[in-house]
Amino acid sequence: MAAIIRTGTYGILVARSQWTLAHNNTAWRSSMKRFSRLRFNHITTTRKTFHGASTVGGPGPGLGKVAVTDASELNSLAIIKTMLRFIWPKNKIGLKARVIGSLSLLVGAKLLTLQVPFLFKHAVDHLNNVTNNTLNMNEPIMAIFTVSTALLIGYGIARAGAALFSELRNAIFAKVAHDSVRTIAKNSFRHLHSLDLKFHLGRNTGALSKAIDRGTRSVNTVLSALLFNVFPTILEVSLVSGVLAYKCGQPFVLVTMGTIAAYAVFTLGITQWRTKFRAQMNAADNESGSKAIDSLINYETVKYFNNEAHEAEQYNKHLIKFEEASLKTSTSLSTLNFGQHMIFSVGLTGMMLLASQEIIAGTMTVGDLVMVNGLLFQLSIPLNFLGSVYRDVRQSLIDMQTLFNLMDVKSSIRDKADSKVMNIDASNSNIEFKDVIFEYEDGRKILDGISFTVAAGKTVAIVGGSGSGKSTILRLLFRFYEPQRGQILINGCNINDITLHSLRKAIGVVPQDTVLFHNTIFYNINYGMLSASEDDVLAASHMADLHHSILQMPKGYDTLVGERGLKLSGGEKQRVAIARTILKNPPIIFYDEATSNLDYITEQTIMESLKKVTKGKTSIYVAHRLSTITDADEILVLGNGRVLERGNHESLLSDPSTYYSYLWNSQMRSNSKKSNGSTQKLD
Repeated sequence: MAAIIRTGTYGILVARSQWTLAHNNTAWRSSMKRFSRLRFNHITTTRKTFHGASTVGGPGPGLGKVAVTDASELNSLAIIKTMLRFIWPKNKIGLKARVIGSLSLLVGAKLLTLQVPFLFKHAVDHLNNVTNNTLNMNEPIMAIFTVSTALLIGYGIARAGAALFSELRNAIFAKVAHDSVRTIAKNSFRHLHSLDLKFHLGRNTGALSKAIDRGTRSVNTVLSALLFNVFPTILEVSLVSGVLAYKCGQPFVLVTMGTIAAYAVFTLGITQWRTKFRAQMNAADNESGSKAIDSLINYETVKYFNNEAHEAEQYNKHLIKFEEASLKTSTSLSTLNFGQHMIFSVGLTGMMLLASQEIIAGTMTVGDLVMVNGLLFQLSIPLNFLGSVYRDVRQSLIDMQTLFNLMDVKSSIRDKADSKVMNIDASNSNIEFKDVIFEYEDGRKILDGISFTVAAGKTVAIVGGSGSGKSTILRLLFRFYEPQRGQILINGCNINDITLHSLRKAIGVVPQDTVLFHNTIFYNINYGMLSASEDDVLAASHMADLHHSILQMPKGYDTLVGERGLKLSGGEKQRVAIARTILKNPPIIFYDEATSNLDYITEQTIMESLKKVTKGKTSIYVAHRLSTITDADEILVLGNGRVLERGNHESLLSDPSTYYSYLWNSQMRSNSKKSNGSTQKLD
């Protein structure tokens, strides 16, 4: 998730994700089933592939493609049942009280709103009769006592009261909606960290960030729509229909229901048609956002090759696609809006004609005409919202579909039901690889039956050419991956039978490319053990020979390291990595070519720090420069996924036919040439 957070640096690029909608059509029914697993108190990683769809985290990169299911499969009852988990959350009495209060205010607002046309009707009827009740502004003191004035004041109070209740309802319910959004965002974040390395190596950071952002925000949309649009609209239509049937007769009810039916059918049909345009727009938006983030993250590479114009042109191509899709969305929206207004206008005209005939016949008053007009206009508000709400809810469900797919991904690396907690120290932290076979892709073996042992408290170095499987050993030991065959044992226990937490707690890693959080130096060192005191952090910094360098900085330990630690030198970043490993104080330490990118002087300083850290601990060095591992208790030479040679530095070097001897002599000759070249320049 750190990769997701870092996209916030380019917030302007992902801002559109708050109003655009996620791509991919949806498997609606399956999404509802998976959505029900999004509980408040845990993360569920059970994965069920639906309709043959490939979900997030499959073999391909990015978010994957989702199977398309017709919208007719959407089950409204399933939606309501699922969303009730958020509207009525378990073990949260305060939120339930807010829901009850919101619903009470909702009903109160609708009842007050229903009074408005009646008050207006009676006011008009009284004003239409030239009697003593007529509003007389020449005598304002007397005017307030007239029936007409009282009705008009009541009309104003009813409208104001309805508005007040509605706003109070929104304010009270906001906590429920925001709590749901926060909970899902937190669970999504936790779930991402529970997924295996294979998923994270294949992800599309920009698209993943947008998917989570849209999915969590869509929950608010759906919750509000269900509680404050769908239910109130049904209630209001029922009340208005009942009033019209009682006061005006069946013809008025038939015209009203016909208008509503035509409006709903037209809205649903056109919205269904428009979905493909929104999907195209969202896909283009994802592509443009990913391209922009990728380009800006590689800012230095762009500058090295003077390719600013090329990057801008590539980004513009994606923006053109987004523009074209957005244009289709806008024009189709105009079609929808015009059709909705036409249907409503026809219905309103029919109601006015019926009311006029009744007035001529003497069975209705002018006030009744005003009342009918007011009731129908009152229905137009939720109907207009119903159209937009349907669009928003449908698009929100599409957004949530991508998030559901993400939440449905099951990590291939997880604890067994009977996994045990491992408790080891430096005295029993021996490691054994037994006939381990591993391949990232079928048919391409990285490790081919490799076996070796690292005794507790000893140091083993691993050397070999690129692709020989050196770094893969760390990934297997840390259980980022699992071998296809063989066993990896720590203190005689298969690491597959050990909980991931206790296994990874026992291993410290100093990587080749240290990536730091965009935070202070103190935070990055303290990250090795968050519960450590300030004195512990400073002590670790001293052991890593970092303390003096930090004090030379203007803000000392409060210095921000920049995104990925880019404000620090390579040596400083490596020392931070060493310091936080010291702070973690694990019995096993793995160094993955930790000095390969450093100059000779910095390398020697780092190696001195490493010797302090590894004293008495079980250590594995993956080395490129052989001069850094001459003190290792044993050196393993890898090639073609196997251990070609093993022994200490002296024994391997004593035989000139060994591959290790060849590597050593090659590096010595290379260093000698560099040294001679430097001397000539100095002369």
